[in-house]
Amino acid sequence: MDGVFAVNKKSGATSRAVLDKVNHILSAASVSKDALAELQKERNKTLGKQRMKNWKTKKLKMGHGGTLDPLASGVLVIGVGSGTKKLGDFTNGSVKTYECVGLLGGSTTTGDSEGELLMKTEVEHVTRELLDKTKERMIGTLDQTPPIFSALKMDGKRLYEYAREGVALPREIKSREVKIIDLDIKDDTLSRNHDYRFLKSEVDENGKTLAEQLVNNPTLNDHKIPFSREWKAANEDDNELPLPMKIISEPKAYEDDSYRAPLLHFDATVSSGTYIRSLLSDMGRCVGSSCYMVKLVRSKQAEWDLKKNVFELEDFTNYGEAIWAPVLKKVLESKDGSVNIREEMEKSIKEHPEAVKSEEEIAAEEAKEEERERQRQEQPAKRQKKNNHKSK
Repeated sequence: MDGVFAVNKKSGATSRAVLDKVNHILSAASVSKDALAELQKERNKTLGKQRMKNWKTKKLKMGHGGTLDPLASGVLVIGVGSGTKKLGDFTNGSVKTYECVGLLGGSTTTGDSEGELLMKTEVEHVTRELLDKTKERMIGTLDQTPPIFSALKMDGKRLYEYAREGVALPREIKSREVKIIDLDIKDDTLSRNHDYRFLKSEVDENGKTLAEQLVNNPTLNDHKIPFSREWKAANEDDNELPLPMKIISEPKAYEDDSYRAPLLHFDATVSSGTYIRSLLSDMGRCVGSSCYMVKLVRSKQAEWDLKKNVFELEDFTNYGEAIWAPVLKKVLESKDGSVNIREEMEKSIKEHPEAVKSEEEIAAEEAKEEERERQRQEQPAKRQKKNNHKSK
C-alpha cells in the first residue's frame, strides 16, 4: 500500500467522498495490515506512546491530487503511503485533458449548471466559423482569471465563501498563467438535439437571487477576455473578436420546458491550474453570447488515462480483495501507469469467481456505508451539543 493510482469519480460525488470510500475499503483489507502497523509505529514516535496508547490507527494515509467539482467526473489521482508526497506533481505540474459540454445563451453564478442564471443572451448569430476563430485565439499561454466560486483563498478565506455571504472581496482576483495546449471543437457543437434543459431564474424565500448577492463581487462576465500571448503577438492588429455581448430583453422562449439551447462541446488539453468553466465562459462571451457548463469529464491526467489505467469505484465495491488487490499491487509497483487495468481485472475475475459479490452483499455494504456517512455528518452537531452542556 504505497504509491499512486487513479479512480474514475462519478458525477454527483465529491472528490473527498470518493477518497474516503476507497480508503475505507482498502484499510479494511488484509493486504493493508502491514501498512497500518507501520503507520502506527510512525505515529507513536511522533505523538508519543502516552497519547497513542488508547488510539489505534485504522485508516491508511491517503490523499488525492487535483480536486474535481461534484458535477465533474473522471480521473481522480490517489496517493497512498509515501505516494501522498507525489500528489503535488499532479496538482502543480501535470497536463490534463477534459471533455466539456456547455449550453450557449446563458451565464450562471458558478459557471456551470449548479449555479443560478445571471443573464440570458442571443445565440442565433453564433456560427461554427466564429467558434473556430475563438479557438485560434485561445490556444497558447494566457492569463486566466479564476471564478469567484472556487476554493482559492484570499486573506485566509475561500473565494466562494465571500460569494455566498455577499461580502465584497478585499481586492481583485489575481489572474494566473495557464496554457491551453489543444482545443478540439466537436461536430455536434451548435446542435439542439440533446436532453440538457436550460436553467430557469430562481429566487429564495426572501425574493432574492444569488445573482443579487453577487452585486459587490465579480462574475465570469466581468473580466477582460484573455487571448493567448502567442496569438496576440502574431495578430496584434486583429480586433474582430470579441463581439459585444448581446443580452436578451424578452427571454420568454428560454423559459419553456421544451427549449434546448445550442451546445458548445470540446476537448481541451491544458496545464494544471486551468479552470475549464472560465475557458468555456470566455469562449461564449467572445462570440457575443455566454455559456455555462453542463458536463465535464477529466479523461486524462499525466499518465492516467480513463480508457486504460484507471480503476472504476465498482472494482473495489463489487469485488473482494482477492480480485482487486493483485491488480492494485501491479499498478502501485509499475510507477508509470503502464498497467491496463481493465484487462487485468478481467483476468483476476476469471481466476477468482468466488470473490465476485452478489447483489445482496453489495446492497448490504451500501446500507452500511450510508449509515457510516449519516453518523459522520451527525458528529459535529453531537460534539457541539456536548461542548454546550459542559459550558453550563
